[in-house]
Amino acid sequence: MGMSLVKLVVWISWLAMAVGAEYVKYKDPKQPVAARIKDLMSKMTLAEKIGQMAQIDRSVATEQILRDYSVGSVLSGGGSEPLPEAKAEDWINMVNAFQNGSLSSRLGIPMIYGIDAIHGHNNVYNATIFPHNVGLGATGDPELVKKIGAATALEVRATGIPYVFAPCIAVCRDPRWGRCYESYSEDHKVVEQMTDIILGLQGDPPSTWRKGVPYVGGKAKVAACAKHFVGDGGTTRGINENNTVIDMHGLLSMYMPAYSQSIIKGVSTVMVSYSSWNGQKMHANRELISGFLKNTLKFKGFVISDWQGIDRITSPPHANYTYSVQAAIQAGIDMVMVPFNLTEFVDDLTYLVDSKVIPMDRIDDAVQRILQVKFTMGLFETPMADFSLVNELGSQAHRDLAREAVRKSLVLLKNGKPGSTPLLPLPKKASKILVAGTHADNLGYQCGGWTINWQGFNGNNSTRGTTILGAIKSTVDQSTEIVFRESPDANFVKSNKFDYAIVVVGEPPYAETAGDSTNLTMIDPGPSAINNVCGTVKCVVVIISGRPIVIEPYVSAIDALVAAWLPGTEGQGVTDVLYGDYRFSGKLPRTWFKTVDQLPMNVGDSHYNPLFPLGFGLKTESGASIVSRSTSSATLRRPGLFIFMVTVTLSFYITGK
Repeated sequence: MGMSLVKLVVWISWLAMAVGAEYVKYKDPKQPVAARIKDLMSKMTLAEKIGQMAQIDRSVATEQILRDYSVGSVLSGGGSEPLPEAKAEDWINMVNAFQNGSLSSRLGIPMIYGIDAIHGHNNVYNATIFPHNVGLGATGDPELVKKIGAATALEVRATGIPYVFAPCIAVCRDPRWGRCYESYSEDHKVVEQMTDIILGLQGDPPSTWRKGVPYVGGKAKVAACAKHFVGDGGTTRGINENNTVIDMHGLLSMYMPAYSQSIIKGVSTVMVSYSSWNGQKMHANRELISGFLKNTLKFKGFVISDWQGIDRITSPPHANYTYSVQAAIQAGIDMVMVPFNLTEFVDDLTYLVDSKVIPMDRIDDAVQRILQVKFTMGLFETPMADFSLVNELGSQAHRDLAREAVRKSLVLLKNGKPGSTPLLPLPKKASKILVAGTHADNLGYQCGGWTINWQGFNGNNSTRGTTILGAIKSTVDQSTEIVFRESPDANFVKSNKFDYAIVVVGEPPYAETAGDSTNLTMIDPGPSAINNVCGTVKCVVVIISGRPIVIEPYVSAIDALVAAWLPGTEGQGVTDVLYGDYRFSGKLPRTWFKTVDQLPMNVGDSHYNPLFPLGFGLKTESGASIVSRSTSSATLRRPGLFIFMVTVTLSFYITGK
């Protein structure tokens, strides 16, 4: 009996020691985040710290690499998916497999998986594709944009991913830039308002939340990323990744305010721009990254590079990678989107620290910021994704929200020739109508770049959605005969007695540098479709484009003209307003030029002489043909511009140009 008691005491003592040994402060969610970070960092080796600073693409990631290098993050580049037409469960299984590798490392620090979700969860088959940012800017509706952020967060979490590289808060000042559709407006005030999408993606921080500290409100929200810091939309002639020439006052007043707003709203990360400011690469700009973003704006999240962004510090890229690593880390970049050459990055940064070129406190600052985001968003408590949200992907509620966004984004530029009655809204009941143009029945063209693939897709098979032709078919009366010809010749149009025609034309999909354009023309046979149709039958022309394009030569022949931007998968939003179920309410977020020779041309410029000014947009009353002028509040604050707009409008209607 006595011996048994001794054994029991020994066993209890051993159990107590075991429990005590298992207690690790950084794994205790009851501890303050600062205490957890301090405890974890005290246990980390240099190798583990440098591993946290690396982000690698899923194509080169394995469980063993994540475990052995303590890699901080994995990403899917544009179009990088686990398998073609992958379901939510396929994405979750992939992300969890990678996470298993991270959790099996010595300290079990979870990796954070990131993806571009810039107009919905755009890499993923069957996801809801919302209008690109230029269209959202046309809505003038920050509350709508916040709802889109919340819906996007749910769809991203439905695939097991907790981090998105969005929003792009560029202020595009030249439509020749291939990323202009990723910008909400040429007006920085509109861009500032639209940073409310961060509150949708991440959740609303509590009123007591400290300014500058990242905030992510639970498992239905994601960490966001304001990009691309800073001045990416102001490059000379709109050339992607080029040089933005502007003084500090101009930089702070035009391009910086949206970052200040994003930080106030608790944005978790900021991505650095490929571009330069007055000749200095942003990825090496210590003054703006460490000095302004971190010290002046008090940003406490982590700063991430763009894809191979540090490689491009040198010309040609990757010419002196050790120097690139040194310049980027010293500038204040915390996480490097490597994304392929992990061991080279690790070896070079290790060498730079060991040789005292980069001080240890710069490494500690970076790791502390990365861990701040991971702890704040609850990644240590719930590192593994489950299937509980899979039905959110492409849900009807989200498609309905996207449809609302489409109809609010459409801008009516013309409605009736001089002396004639307005064409819109169109009658649903007609004997025979013509639908024409390259973009009428092409879901890929309708969605634009950054959809399924980096450069987008052509046709209707790469994801699920409704084309504009499909929307017309489901909207008009059953007795209305619909004839579709992508490029009808003039004789065909004349030989048929069409009541009216809908011509849908515009740009092909593109992303980044591939979208840079010096001529800004629609693709063929767009012009011939307009000329062959609109010369014979009453027509409404719908422009599908990421920016204003050359339209002035055709305007006089067109009865009604609509800017539809890049509306995404929900084509019914277009027919909602064409047929009068809802009124047109969108306003131009960008100046529409007459000729490319005028560019760059933004409101306030001395040579401002647009085809349609910033803020222009006609209204229709739903179900009626009453048309009223509409101007944005931004325009009303500028009386001179308002008078100028009215003059432009009147001359436009008088001359028909």
